[in-house]
Amino acid sequence: MARTLYYGSYRAPRELLWWTGQGLLLLLMATAFMGYLLPWGQMSYWGAAVITNLFRATPFIGDYVVIWLRGDFQVGDATLTRFYALHYLFPFIIVGAVMIHLVALHTVKAAIHRGLILLQKTIFLSIPISPLRICMGWGFT
Repeated sequence: MARTLYYGSYRAPRELLWWTGQGLLLLLMATAFMGYLLPWGQMSYWGAAVITNLFRATPFIGDYVVIWLRGDFQVGDATLTRFYALHYLFPFIIVGAVMIHLVALHTVKAAIHRGLILLQKTIFLSIPISPLRICMGWGFT
């Protein structure tokens, strides 16, 4: 993400790619948070209480959002049931979002700075045959 910000790859014509990537990041974080609650111990209870209370800081609608997230006025069985169902559902949504992200990537192509391409070719040619060069040839750099 830092390289995207540094090189300005979030600008036209790659806005859709940027926003789908941001959406994927939020979906993954939400899925991980909902999975954190599932063991239902003291740490997960208080973690859910603190994180859902973060939404309370939203002006005007914060209290309503927190009640909607929890399903009740406090973290309890309704929250656990709701987060379990969403934790199961979100991976399917993530797969769909990854497909949209890949289509956006193939539509506008990747934005790689020219200096990085030259540097990669120089490094690739200067490394003798080794597992590292094989991985670089396969694109795992």
